[in-house]
Amino acid sequence: PEGIWEAVAMHQSNTRFYKQDTGEALYRRSMYTFWKRTAPPPSMEILNAPSREVFCVRRERTNTPLQAFVTMNDPQFVEASRQLAAKTIKETPNDDGERVQFIALRLLGRQLATEEMAKVLEMLKQSREYYSSQTADATALVSIGATKADASLPVAELASWTLVTNQIFNFDESLTK
Repeated sequence: PEGIWEAVAMHQSNTRFYKQDTGEALYRRSMYTFWKRTAPPPSMEILNAPSREVFCVRRERTNTPLQAFVTMNDPQFVEASRQLAAKTIKETPNDDGERVQFIALRLLGRQLATEEMAKVLEMLKQSREYYSSQTADATALVSIGATKADASLPVAELASWTLVTNQIFNFDESLTK
């Protein structure tokens, strides 16, 4: 977040002001994230990244509402959901069930059970209804992140699949596997 290090950095520090990377450097693995001891990246701390002060053999496994808040709202996770949604729309036939399973296989490593599939398809139906009538909201959702949304895809459809992908991404087993 903007201004995160200003309060904890020394006045003369050249790392006092956070500057987000751009281009390909923006999408490096999080192991390359710049980390200040006194102010670790908030999303990594919420997702239980270990302290950098001691060696860690295994990370804690927790699941808290704050973690869901991060994965459902942090631009990095929303953009990742949109990218997978776009890939899903382009690479799978126009069959909602197949598309949901395509996403589930990539995020969970398994197919969804019948009950799970029914809930996800209901969410997709509601999302389509909403974003079809609320194009400004659909545009706002697919605009989150540094990359531009694929202009060849209908905005309401991409927004609906982004929401569905984000929902599956937020399953406990996606976060703790």
